[in-house]
Amino acid sequence: MELLTNTIRTYAWGSTSAIAGVQGRAVPSPEPEAELWMGGHPSAPSRLTRGGVEYGLDALVAADPAGELGPAAALGARVPFLLKLLAAETPLSLQAHPSEEQAQAGFAAAEAAGLALGDPRRSYVDPHHKPELICAVGEFSALCGFRPVERSVEVLTPVVGAVPALKPLLDALRLTPDGGGLRTFVAGLFGLPDADQVAVAFADACRAAQSSGEAPDYELAVSLADKYPGDIGVVLALLLNHLVLAPGEAMFLPAGVLHAYLHGVGVEVMACSDNVLRGGLTPKHVDVSELLRVVRFEVMPARPFPAEEPAPGVQVWNPPVPEFALTRVALDLAGGRASLAADGPRILFCLDGTVTVDDGTGPVELRGGQAGYVPAGRREVVLTGTGTLFHATTA
Repeated sequence: MELLTNTIRTYAWGSTSAIAGVQGRAVPSPEPEAELWMGGHPSAPSRLTRGGVEYGLDALVAADPAGELGPAAALGARVPFLLKLLAAETPLSLQAHPSEEQAQAGFAAAEAAGLALGDPRRSYVDPHHKPELICAVGEFSALCGFRPVERSVEVLTPVVGAVPALKPLLDALRLTPDGGGLRTFVAGLFGLPDADQVAVAFADACRAAQSSGEAPDYELAVSLADKYPGDIGVVLALLLNHLVLAPGEAMFLPAGVLHAYLHGVGVEVMACSDNVLRGGLTPKHVDVSELLRVVRFEVMPARPFPAEEPAPGVQVWNPPVPEFALTRVALDLAGGRASLAADGPRILFCLDGTVTVDDGTGPVELRGGQAGYVPAGRREVVLTGTGTLFHATTA
């Protein structure tokens, strides 16, 4: 195994202490640290040293995809997944990710239009889909998918009386409580004249209604409005499930699911893409027509994604995508030793403790915040030590 040097991305919603704490830095960061990226994404590739020469993981894999990736080279000449340690101190934007076909079409259209990759109007920066799975490190709060329409109508009804512009939309949703009604409601929100003023009035109505039995929903709306004043996404947020993950629970987000991470620290794995269609709670560009095309307007259950537990202390998440699977190993529960088998490339990340990793070429020690890379072809990796380790590979 080869140790990786990884990039920390700084975004306004990040934490000055969470990632620093995992890495053992006693002094908080001077700016919010949001994500530690581990993989070969071209915007922030991990680096490693092989044969005395330093390489970016993206360049190393591109030079020999068959050797580095094995059968996973069929997915492209790049590490198919990106592993992250994510720390959300404040809510991220409401967003959804495209399917592979939507991403290819959207990227081709953006290229044909001559939009630069950094253009804020551009929604597609690569031709790949971005399914993702996040495992909670501590308690992790998120919005994910549409909740039952009847429940949304019940929550919205007491406050819409103070926001006349929303009443026709809610009346229509009440008459058509299905996916078509949700699409009409969301399209209507984004089509409102003076939407910022409507959002302010809605937040005020929720603030006034906090003493009612629906207080958790209204408190969430007020909290979001305080961070994103005048953002119509605050209304949209109350159409979604609010899921709180316990440590060791995970959530899988396939293409088209509208979601937002609200607060917490998690280890996230995704297909290696950065395509995001935003739907609010952001000062960034919202491409309404593309969002309406991509989002799945259907009710979804709010529950963690199930894990297999092949051995004590070992949890494995295998979502229905070829790019990644994620394993969490709590070595203290596993008796201080575990063996992981895989055919594809792997990235191993030590969350806490000290873990020795032996892939057959010699043991390497990982401490909290460190990660390593194992190319394809090394069937078994043996872990010994204490603490918690995450293992990402192809499905």
